[in-house]
Amino acid sequence: MTAAAAPAASPASTGEESGVRLARSRRNAELSLLLVAMVLVAAYAAMVEAKALDTITPDFWVPAAALGLVFLGLHLVIRFLAPFADPALLPAVALLNGIGVGFLRRYDLAKAAPAEREDLAIFAGTGGRQLAWTLAAVVLAAALLAILRDHRSLSRYAYTLGLAGIVLVMIPAVLPSRFSEINGAKLWIKFGGFSIQPGEFAKLALLTFFAYYLVRKREVLSLASRRVLGIDFPRGRDLGPVLVVWIISLLVLIFEKDLGTSLLYFGMFVVTLYIATERVSWLIIGLLLFFGGAYLAYLLGSTVGGPFANFYDRAQIWLDPFAEPYDRGYQLVQGLLTLGTGGLFGAGPGGGQPALLPEVQTDFIFAGIGEEIGLFGLSALLVIYLLIVERGLRAALAVRDSFGKLLAGGLAFTLGLQVFVIVGGISKLIPLTGQTTPFLSAGGSSLMANWLLIAVLLRVSDGARRPVTGGRGPAARPAGGPPEQLHGAPTEVIRP
Repeated sequence: MTAAAAPAASPASTGEESGVRLARSRRNAELSLLLVAMVLVAAYAAMVEAKALDTITPDFWVPAAALGLVFLGLHLVIRFLAPFADPALLPAVALLNGIGVGFLRRYDLAKAAPAEREDLAIFAGTGGRQLAWTLAAVVLAAALLAILRDHRSLSRYAYTLGLAGIVLVMIPAVLPSRFSEINGAKLWIKFGGFSIQPGEFAKLALLTFFAYYLVRKREVLSLASRRVLGIDFPRGRDLGPVLVVWIISLLVLIFEKDLGTSLLYFGMFVVTLYIATERVSWLIIGLLLFFGGAYLAYLLGSTVGGPFANFYDRAQIWLDPFAEPYDRGYQLVQGLLTLGTGGLFGAGPGGGQPALLPEVQTDFIFAGIGEEIGLFGLSALLVIYLLIVERGLRAALAVRDSFGKLLAGGLAFTLGLQVFVIVGGISKLIPLTGQTTPFLSAGGSSLMANWLLIAVLLRVSDGARRPVTGGRGPAARPAGGPPEQLHGAPTEVIRP
């Protein structure tokens, strides 16, 4: 009597099992990297106390443990709601966020009287508030992952989000200065002891609209009227959208008095336009328009004054901060001296003097950290940012729908551009801006908006990497089934 042959596994079941193993492997890798990140954060906290207090308190590990629990919760949410998401995004962001909390704790120690430093409560001061904001931001990111099961559903609200983004951008500009201005830039809404920076959320709303609009109009915007020096330039009639965004960015520059925000909005639109059309001419036109407008604002500031005067003053400080090192140029001079003091290896965590640097907890946190970890340490932080941007761009390349490509590519570039704007400002590459360093600087608005950005990237990468069964095994397709038209828009792959 012969044994019955075991039934052969179907291609579908084989694909499902392969997908489950792939998801488990990615999440286990994410968990391992997350544990390593939290160990590094705890080690940083210990070194800060050893240098600043000449001792290590018994509860130095508490902030790292609290952060670890928060990020572990998000990891579990990702494990169940986005199992195929990129495993490197959460650990990289968690490491940056943890170092930011650790440095803000170090800033609190520097401000406290020497006799009170050892007794300073872990959850007190700027560092304690940043811990609370981190919890709120991570919960918000988890909620977005729970609500947004397919990134393509954002396209249904594109026009609503676009309108909301414009309103959020313009509110600080129309409010009186006492309700919106901090350090010369009108980027805030202040009421009572609370303040919010609506532009941080506006960039996400506007980028969603840009991605949807460019998917719909990419064919028209790709048309060329003439070729100059081997570069195809668009027709004049197609310049309308670029001119509108250019005017809005100039209004932000003039009335909100901030070059960084203006550059961020215009830059993310032009780069998203370039991704959609693959035409270098749009980058050239965008650069000419922006720098031409900035130079015009500078000239008007030197002659007319009025709303242009603030930008002119910032440009003058940038050109020669040492002309008035104890007055207008004081902040930039101190930032440059702080970076110089750090040298290659820094004074060591806890060995700097962050209390001497104005706004070190927000605008100049990169310089404050640089004094203690040096050029090599700052380079490592920039590599982590570069890794996050690269993983975002990889998700954009892998996802098959055009809307997802533009959305993920734009989000990744926006994060990279924001880092460039703030690092360029404190290193005197460009005029100072009111931008915050993502995940490092104190502030709830920036932290929540950037965690939402990461949540969207996680969702897009999950859709890009999710295997579906059929035919000969798993194949990468967006979550929710095969590619389909997006409100009548073509869905062909956009080449990088």
